[in-house]
This record gives sequence, C-alpha cells and structure tokens, in this order.
Amino acid sequence: MTLEKQSEITEAVAQAEGVDVNVIARRMAAGKIVIMSNAMKDIRPVGIGKGLKTKVNASVGTSTEIIVPAMEIEKAVIAQRYGADTIMDLSVGGNITEIRKDIMEAVSLPIGTVPLYEAFAIAANRYGSITKMPEELLWDVIERQCEEGVSFMAVHCGINRLTLDVLNKQHYRYGGLVSKGGACMVAWMSYNNKENPLYARFDKVVEILKRHDVVLSLGNGFRAGAIHDATDRVAIQELLINCEFAETGRAMGCQTMVEGPGHIPINEIEANIILAKKMSGEAPFYMLGPLVTDIAPGYDHITSAVGAALSASFGVDFLCYVTPAEHLGLPFVEDVRDGVIAAKIAAHIGDMVKLSDTDRDKQISKARRDMDWAAQLRLAIDPERAAEIRNKRNSGQERSCSMCGKFCANDMLQGMFEKHTAGTDKA
Repeated sequence: MTLEKQSEITEAVAQAEGVDVNVIARRMAAGKIVIMSNAMKDIRPVGIGKGLKTKVNASVGTSTEIIVPAMEIEKAVIAQRYGADTIMDLSVGGNITEIRKDIMEAVSLPIGTVPLYEAFAIAANRYGSITKMPEELLWDVIERQCEEGVSFMAVHCGINRLTLDVLNKQHYRYGGLVSKGGACMVAWMSYNNKENPLYARFDKVVEILKRHDVVLSLGNGFRAGAIHDATDRVAIQELLINCEFAETGRAMGCQTMVEGPGHIPINEIEANIILAKKMSGEAPFYMLGPLVTDIAPGYDHITSAVGAALSASFGVDFLCYVTPAEHLGLPFVEDVRDGVIAAKIAAHIGDMVKLSDTDRDKQISKARRDMDWAAQLRLAIDPERAAEIRNKRNSGQERSCSMCGKFCANDMLQGMFEKHTAGTDKA
C-alpha cells in the first residue's frame, strides 16, 4: 500500500472517530491501534484500539452440515445493515474460496478469516483426515487468502508443545476444547508428533501478513468453553505466548491484536483484560463473547451482551458477537440480526464508561420527555424494531402510547417545567 493511500485511510478513521489524525498515527506506531482496510477494494476502513469506539465483528460461514452459500451472503449483508463493523467468514463446507469471494463482493466491510479452517477442510477432503495436512498447504492458504483481499486473520500461533503439556498436567477441562482451529491443531500436532508450524515459523506468518497489510489477530485456540475453565493455566500460557508474539509482530512491522477468552465469570473479566493489555503493550484486545454463564442456550446473545458490556467498559477494543443459536446450531439470518444488535448495545454501554460517550442517551431522553417519537426512533440503535413495536401497540395517535395511555407522566406535565428544561436543551 502506498504512503498516500495509508495517509488517506488514517485520515478517514480519524474523521469517523472524531480523534485527531496525529493521535491515531502515534498510537498505530506504538501498536495500540490497528486499521483494517483493503488495498485491492474500496471498503470502509475500521480503526480498532485505544481511544476509539468499541467495534463489533459478525461471524458467518457454512458448516459441513448446512451449506447454503446464498444464506451466508444474506447473513453478511444483514450484519452490515444492522451495524457490524467487520465480517468474519468461518466457512468449512462447500466451495470455501467462492463463498468468501461472494461475501467480499456483497459487503463493504473488512473481511476476516481463520486460515486453519480452510487448510484443515482441504486436508480432510483431499487426504481423508485433518491430521494428514502437509505444512505447505497451511502456508499456501494463508498466502492465497491474503492475495484475495482479506483484511484480518485469526492465526493460532500460541498453541505449542508447552501449552499441550500444561493442558495435560491440569487434567483437561470441564468444557473441553471448543475452538475448531485449536482442536484441529492439537490433533495434528499429537498425530504427527510435530510442533505447531504457526508457532515454530511465526516469522513467516508475520512476513506474509505484513506484505499484504493484513492485521494479525493472535488466535485464542485454548479459550474456555465453560466458565469453570476460565483463567486456567493453559489459557494463561497461551495468552502469554500471544502477548509476546504481539510485541514481536509489532517490532517486525505487522499490525497485531490479541484475542481473549470465550466463557468467563463476570468477576474475572477485568483481570483478563488487565493481563492482556499489560503483557502486550496495550495491543488491541479482541474479546470472543464473552459468555458469563453456561445455562442460557437460545439466549446466549444476551449472556454475551452482559459480559461484552463489562469488557468494553474495562478496555476491550473489539467484540465478536454471539447469536441466539450459539451452542445449538448454525445461525440463520434472524439470529445474525439479533446477535449484531445485542453486541452493538453492549459496545455502546461499554463506551459510555470507557469514552464517556453518553450524548446519544441524553438526546433520546429529551425526545422521550418531549413526546418526540420521530427523534426517539431516529436515535434508537434499531429504529426498525422500535417502529415495529410502536406501530403494533398503538392507536395511531402521534403523541400517546399504549403503555400508560391517558396517564402518561410526561404528557400530563407538558409545559409545566419549560423554564427549567430550557437549560438542559442547550447542554
């Protein structure tokens, strides 16, 4: 990417965030901000990191059981429509390359991948087993995905022989291993009695991604899949390796960020964020979830939103949404919408603390006080849903609503305190 193009992208992020462009540039140089963009396609660049709004990723993609490419494209479009900042294609079934290409053409957001998924899917189809994946196939997939225009990659570099030894010594886990990439790499290493190539050749990972200006997201292969596994020894061992790699990658000129735990009780969230931020030199932190209880299948977008709001308030920079289908099956289009909205709400709640970003809340409060329904809907995080609920439950009168009807508190006091509210309208 040319210096002129880089400058243009940095300026675009600064304007979108309302942050001085020189602050953005300094924090990028220090590895505290990354910018996801695409040199080959005109997409909206997304800044992630210190002092910027908390961003939301929406994951889509086929499984081996449900392969409907058109649905995955629709899911990506819906995710963008309802406010996702990035899309990750996690496809493992069907023509993965074509599915990714079609998703890229359908949206104008940065696209991320997990290259291990495609590499192991090819190995399973071509050689009959993921354990027979040749190392060169992994490098070929990473290179090819970069060439296709991927903006960021979750790469599982923190899995190594030491982490496997730690896992064995702690007698496995309540929730087992829940990362597909992590589990596949563990199986490959154990079967072949080899070190993880992504760990052993981290310099090669960085060289490829740096050359294509792709952001390296240091994958969380040992993230907890149960709250009783959170912050265990193997998770912290992998986090330590990833934080060291974040510093190494940054020194080599590659944009890097660190991924965080999946399931975690509320009281451990802040400690995990402090550890990741301090050990990585404040690299952007990408939180997967987090889910703060294990008993709510069908409602895990809510479970995740609770944890995500706290995470953002404590300094997490990037959230991966969770849909109501989590733990139950592949999400459908309506699940994606619910997941994105829940994560966007959580991000905003966190930013109210982290960035003191409360102006929109103040504006919608005034609109409610003044019975200004048009403004209320405009300021809502999902205006369509708000309008749908209002229209179904009201008689068509512009001012009233069916919640209180003639006993509306704000309506009965209209005009009584105008001299006192004048100052708040200017605040």
